[in-house]
Amino acid sequence: MQAEVISHCSEINRCNQRGGRMFSIFDLLERETLNTELASFALYWISQGASFLVGANPGGAGKTTIMGALLNFVPIDIALVPATEQEILQGIKQGQNNKKKCYICHEIGAGHWFAYLWGSALRNYFSLLDYGHILATNLHADDINEAYDQICIENRVSESDFRRINLMFYIRVLSGYRRRIEKVYFSRGNVAHELIYDANKEINLISNYIENRTYFKKCQDFLCSHLGKLHTIEETRQALLTFLPAETT
Repeated sequence: MQAEVISHCSEINRCNQRGGRMFSIFDLLERETLNTELASFALYWISQGASFLVGANPGGAGKTTIMGALLNFVPIDIALVPATEQEILQGIKQGQNNKKKCYICHEIGAGHWFAYLWGSALRNYFSLLDYGHILATNLHADDINEAYDQICIENRVSESDFRRINLMFYIRVLSGYRRRIEKVYFSRGNVAHELIYDANKEINLISNYIENRTYFKKCQDFLCSHLGKLHTIEETRQALLTFLPAETT
């Protein structure tokens, strides 16, 4: 197994709070947490450097699980880094001279746990966007309005920075403890987010936000061809190393 895969997946596993192995995107597809079109859309954008957030109010809803699976889509030349206050300040200090990274906030929350962020630390975290870094996080929120209240009202993160979280995925726990990504919001970073997917209301505007349909089709083909064959995050990342074209990074 390549060193990049080991390093990358060890950082994803560091997010694990509940034991067992972290699920891959293929695990989530088999469990119908999302469908192949939505997974392809996530791969399409995150592999091009999109920042993202996963939200759900209940504990154990699968926020960290989904965030971990999506972290496998980060471009192959970008290291995953835990968003500790020390790492954030180091990234700010290095500024534009710092190699682009993906900073993982294990949760937006006021607790004193590893890579949890609140207050000035959270505002500093969002300022990493000024230097081209990718942000990935989760929080206790069922919809974008709750996320906005926590991030912008309670923590005084600017609305312009809030908009630069390109993708927001919100989970619902269904009967039988099945999880489903129910809503997805998207922003290119300079305008307010738009609800592009709602499983309940049958809203699906994904096709409106695909600029390179050839690459999107490749994302679909990659996921469909490996579904049922790959399961672990290590297997998935290894396969992605030979899939992601250089021009998407």
